[in-house]
Formats: sequence, structure tokens, C-alpha cells
Amino acid sequence: MPSGDPSTPQNSPTISGANASSAHGRSFFGQPWALAHIFGVEMWERFSFYGMQGILIYYLYFSATQGGLGMPEAAAAGIVGAYGGGVYLSTVLGAWLADRLLGSERVLFYSAIVIVCGHLALALLPGFVGVGVGLVLVALGSGGLKANATSVVGTLYSEDDTRRDAGFSLFYLGINLGSFVGPILTGALQSTLGFHIGFGAAAVGMILGLVQYSFGRRQLPESAREVPNPLGGRGRLIWALVAVAAVAVIVALSIAGVIRADNLSTIVIVATILAAIAYFVVLLTSPRLDATERHRVFAFIPLFLASSAFWSLYQQQFTVIPLYAEQRLDLNILGFQIPPTWVQSINPVFIILLSGAFAALWTKWGERQPSTPVKFGLGTAGVGVAFLIFLIWSGGHGATTPLLAIVLILFVFTIAELLLSPVGLSVSTKLAPKSMRAQMVALFFLSVALGSAVSGELAGLYTSLPEGTYFGIIGGIAIVLGLILVALSPWVLKLMRGVR
Repeated sequence: MPSGDPSTPQNSPTISGANASSAHGRSFFGQPWALAHIFGVEMWERFSFYGMQGILIYYLYFSATQGGLGMPEAAAAGIVGAYGGGVYLSTVLGAWLADRLLGSERVLFYSAIVIVCGHLALALLPGFVGVGVGLVLVALGSGGLKANATSVVGTLYSEDDTRRDAGFSLFYLGINLGSFVGPILTGALQSTLGFHIGFGAAAVGMILGLVQYSFGRRQLPESAREVPNPLGGRGRLIWALVAVAAVAVIVALSIAGVIRADNLSTIVIVATILAAIAYFVVLLTSPRLDATERHRVFAFIPLFLASSAFWSLYQQQFTVIPLYAEQRLDLNILGFQIPPTWVQSINPVFIILLSGAFAALWTKWGERQPSTPVKFGLGTAGVGVAFLIFLIWSGGHGATTPLLAIVLILFVFTIAELLLSPVGLSVSTKLAPKSMRAQMVALFFLSVALGSAVSGELAGLYTSLPEGTYFGIIGGIAIVLGLILVALSPWVLKLMRGVR
């Protein structure tokens, strides 16, 4: 999910700070030289993240003779979905650590170290031990890095620095370069040398990014290390005890068999729903909100639901579509059998090609562009249309679907993504109460977490229902939900109190 990744900086808020000068007069394509180091660590993090995720589901369900762990397909997809949800749940933790304890730059650096450890665990530890340790560490580290990389880039520029947008565009390019190359390289290595070599390539990539960033982080401004709302000594003790208790409960439930591989996605879904409800309650009952701010929080509820529905389909790029690519796609190109993981590099190409066009379109239309609720509705309906396109080739058996079919489907995915993902992060900041901006952004991340976990749960239906029935029902529901939001957009706009 490269640019659909809501941590990407399209229309995203940034932390203003001192304009970092280029070290020794050097610049990075006309930008502060420190941007090169953030660009590098983010590019390699995306390389390792999508490279590892590209082969993860195959490692889980391929048989032992194929180098895998032999899990049922539905359980494997559930783990991948739960992992995706865990990454975005972790962004909330990463943002909190930056705001209350360490500052964004330090959380970014420590998160990169945690990611390296996670990839090494997947590469070096055997079986389910490596999967368990590796995925937990990568999820925690990726969440921390996602939550803070954009903020650190923002500290390189003053608010009136004309280079700001161009700098974020370069940062965004790094994200998509890593997302494009990762699945290609790890997939090629996995298909020729085995899964652990593929995981090892992801680890090496992240190590390169960490080493580069370690040398360059000293060039970042001090504002990147500021702690906006530091905890006092008593607060630190209380939260430390809460963290220890939470870990103890999770370990105890795992030992007791309550938390299992086959119900992880369900657990993440429940945890995310409870967290989202708690966030909305805290926001809506806060005495610091005036009437306008409270109406705007109410307006975010239907957007949150639409976003969750969108991501539950979009994130099937990592659950259902890998299954489809391996089992139903004709991957032969001029006598060369491409690895199914390469399918996951199609979306980043479309993002790089189309994101600039969408930005130019919204700029040209100005006030005439669709409102945010309409964009959300069209994005949700659009990803449903992509699922209906699968019906053209449903009913076949074996690897009979042409590769161009998945290219078309992922093109429609990308159009839908660009209607919702960057707009979602932007509107979460515009609707946020002044005193609680971070919480509203966290709510948007929670919608991604919920959708990601649901995508793993839905994969169980894909493996049990006829192919055409699955794609028809899921796609149809998404289209109906999207059209309902479009129909309700005047009411939602009224609640948004002047925000479009």
C-alpha cells in the first residue's frame, strides 16, 4: 500500500521548525541535505516492509517441501491481516511516545532499530518462532517510524519555505521507490534461493537505511527532538506500570490459548473497534471542544466508517490477491515465469504516475472539485468496482487469468486510493479540534488498522466461497456503501461546519 499508506505526505500536516541549513553548503536536489538521510531510511524501510510482506503469506501457507510452514490459507491470510492492523495500531503508540517521552526523531531512530531486529528474526529464526518475534517487532517499529517520519521532514523547513512541497514530493518518491523494488527483489530471491534469503534481503535493506540515517541524524534541527507535552516523573511511572501489565496480560492470554494464530485478526478487529470508540468518546465529551468542533467530530464518524470499508478491500492486496496471483494468474511472460510477488509492485508504479495528475486536477478545479465526503464515497465505491472486474474471469480453473487483468484491477485500485487516502489524512487535520489534532489523525490510522484486520478475516470467506460469489458480494457492498455516503454528503458537509 505504498501511497495509500496514509503516513505518506500527500496533503499531510507538518511540524514547523527552524529551516535546517545544508551541511557544508551541500543540498539534496535543492533541499536541505538532511532530507537525504530521512529519504534513505524511509525508502529502505518501505523496501523491507513491502519486500517482506510480499513473500510472507506464501511462507505461511506453502508446504514444508516448498519451504513454507504449511498453514491453512485462511489462517495465513488472517495473520497477514492482523499484522497489517497491528502496524497501524502501533502508529498511535509511536505518536504518543514522540509527544510525551522522546520526540519524533528519537522514536524514528529507535523504531528503525526495532525493524532491523524484526527482519533479522524472520530471516534467522526457524518456523513460527521467527514469525511471531519478527512480525511483532516489525509491526511495532513500522508503526513508530510511520507516525514520525513525516513530522521529522517537516522540521527541516520554516512555514514559509517555498521548498517545502518539493521536499515532501522527494520524500514521497522515496516511499514508492522502496515499495516498488522490495517485492521484486525479495520475490526473485525467494523463488530461487528460499524464503529466509528473501527475508534476509529485507533485513539487509533496512540495515542500510539505518546505517545511513545513523550518520546523518546529527544534521537534523533540534526541533525534531523536542517533546511537545512531556510526562512528569509520576506519569512515567504510571505508564510504565500500564505497559508492563499490558504485556503480562498478552503473554498470559497467549499461554492460555485465548490468543491464537487462527483468531489474531478477530482480536485486532475487536481491539481497534474498542480503541476507536474510546477515542470518539474522549473527543466528544471533552469540555475543551466548542459546538463547532463537536459537530466536526460527529462528521468524521461516517468518514471513519467509509475509510474502514475502503481499507478492508484495499488491503486485500496482501491477503486475497496474493492467493489469486499464485493460483489463478497466468504469470508466464515470453517463456519467463515471474514470481507472484511481483504483482505487488504494480500499484507503486501507478501511484508514481498518477499522484501528480490528481494533485494538478484538484488544483485546477479549486472550489469546483468534489467535496471530501463525495471523494470518500467515490473511493469506497471505486475499490468495489475493482472487485467486480474480477468477475470477468471468475469460474475458471488454474492459472488462466491474464496478467493484464490484474494490471487493470490494480489501476482501478489506485484511482480509488487517490480519491480517499491522501484526502483522509488531510480532512482528519481539518476537522480536528485545535487542542486534539493528534487524536483525530490517530482515528484515521485506526480506520486503516480496522480495515487491514478485516481484510484478513475476509480472506477466510474467499477460501470457502465460490470465487465469483465472493468478489460479487464484497464489491457490491462496497459500491452501495460508497453511494450511500455520496447521497449523505450534504448532511455530512453541514456537520463539517465550513470544511469541504
